[in-house]
Amino acid sequence: MHYPSLYFILLLLYTGCSTIQPTPSGSPRRAEKPNVILIMADDMGWGDVGFNGNKIVQTPALDKMAGDGIVFSRFYAAAPVCSPTRGSCLTGRNPFRYGVESANVGRMKPEELTLAEYLQQKGYRTGHFGKWHLGTLTNKEIDANRGGKDPADYSPPWENGFEVCFSTESKVPTWDPMTTPGSDAGDIGKRTPGTPFGTSYWTGPDKKVSDNLNGDDSRIIMDRVIPFIEEQSQNSQPFLAVVWLHTPHLPVLTGEKYRQLYAQQSPDVQQFYGSVSAMDEQIGRLRKRLKELGLDKNTLVFFTSDNGPEGKAQEGRTQGSTGGFKGRKRSLYEGGIRVPGIVVWPAHIKGGSQTDYPAVTSDYFPTIREILGDTSRPQVMPIDGVSLTAVWQQGLRERATMIGFQFGRQKAAVGNRYKLYINGTNTPELYDLSEDPFEARNIARKHPDELQKMQVFLDGFVQSCAASNAGADY
Repeated sequence: MHYPSLYFILLLLYTGCSTIQPTPSGSPRRAEKPNVILIMADDMGWGDVGFNGNKIVQTPALDKMAGDGIVFSRFYAAAPVCSPTRGSCLTGRNPFRYGVESANVGRMKPEELTLAEYLQQKGYRTGHFGKWHLGTLTNKEIDANRGGKDPADYSPPWENGFEVCFSTESKVPTWDPMTTPGSDAGDIGKRTPGTPFGTSYWTGPDKKVSDNLNGDDSRIIMDRVIPFIEEQSQNSQPFLAVVWLHTPHLPVLTGEKYRQLYAQQSPDVQQFYGSVSAMDEQIGRLRKRLKELGLDKNTLVFFTSDNGPEGKAQEGRTQGSTGGFKGRKRSLYEGGIRVPGIVVWPAHIKGGSQTDYPAVTSDYFPTIREILGDTSRPQVMPIDGVSLTAVWQQGLRERATMIGFQFGRQKAAVGNRYKLYINGTNTPELYDLSEDPFEARNIARKHPDELQKMQVFLDGFVQSCAASNAGADY
């Protein structure tokens, strides 16, 4: 089967519904254009939230969000590192299709249609807040990891459909983000503690921010998100707010108020989970303001992480938890790509729901297309994501196509039950995730037919991505 055609057929199947949507009680109603908020933590593991069973971390706002919406217990980042996953959120496509194959590699190509560009066409006001990581924000000075070094890397959010921006190219410290912390915070490179960190917040071409940049980085970001939402509320205009928080990516540290929440824990745990609780507080602040403005019912809010936790478990500030899943950041085992996943939309999603449906960040764009009743052929094909609306409307439990992954020498395919994992030329590994979610038993020899089926899919996926990256889709 020709691979792009398969994705085209699947997309049509999942985007062919009308804009009549059931309410949580089941009665039909015509959907208004929903506001859309995409919240993403950075390097947060599946097990770093209370609603997934963590007994140490305090995440009351996220736990309430989980209770108000649907929790995806099998939600996947499109990659085990940040930049590729972010690209998948905005395109509905695997990042290997346009050359964003790792962190600090590639850029959002101008030929790609981003979610922000698409929603602008639908009358939405669009804003990006926090970490961008899909290209540099300046060619005129040295900034962050790549800014000012290679003009070809320039691809800021304001050239990808975002009208309002408060964005950094890449990481910043999670407390006092413009200042280099001590080396115990991790990942400060050759910077000297107390000196400028060298990464700026930008609002547009040559426009750097110099005020309100002290304290908790999540609060600093939310101080820009909330006025953006208030403005759209006053104008009665639907909006897209992409809120990509830096927490709990290294360098990780927090303030005394949040460290005291974990006074009985080690100093590293206090800093790490303190930063998570500080971020959680700001997510609660955002949802509270949505309710005060009367926007909460028809605002579609997604929450996830860009990949699994950094480093080795419980080592220094890399205290993140996979919840027991194998692997961590940079691995295509479950711990590197299975992340927290919540969707809240009170007008249409019944609270307190949970699903084992395998979803991925590439599903955001197709989901929003279907909600808006768009059955046209996408501008750029193929699309790797599928719409998730049938999961909360009809209780859909199985995905119609597998999810493909690539990273370095690793490749993986995830289906409803089985997972194929390949690392270079090593023997393929097959796991039954329904019985062995921690990937302890390779059953490839026992299920040769399943292995072959998944291998055929994965080979086709890899070839299709290579063709896309060579320009076939444009």
